[in-house]
Amino acid sequence: MLVVHGASATAVVRGRTGEPVVLLSGELPEALTPAALDELLNLAAAVLDAEELRLFRSCLSALHCGEKLDERRIEVSGAVLTVYRS
Repeated sequence: MLVVHGASATAVVRGRTGEPVVLLSGELPEALTPAALDELLNLAAAVLDAEELRLFRSCLSALHCGEKLDERRIEVSGAVLTVYRS
């Protein structure tokens, strides 16, 4: 599962290989309010299976608490994206 922070929109999609990709806009962890977390989990539930959703909840919880996950920063057209891999 990839979680990408810095995207222009928030979405949950699947990559070319079927791997779940979560795009997050806004500043972390400030953007991860309880209401935003609920909305994001509802979006994810439409795309992810039960095991993937559990993993995603774990990743969100870690990000919400300010924990560092395995991350990589890349720049695309002037926008800085942070990619978290679980």
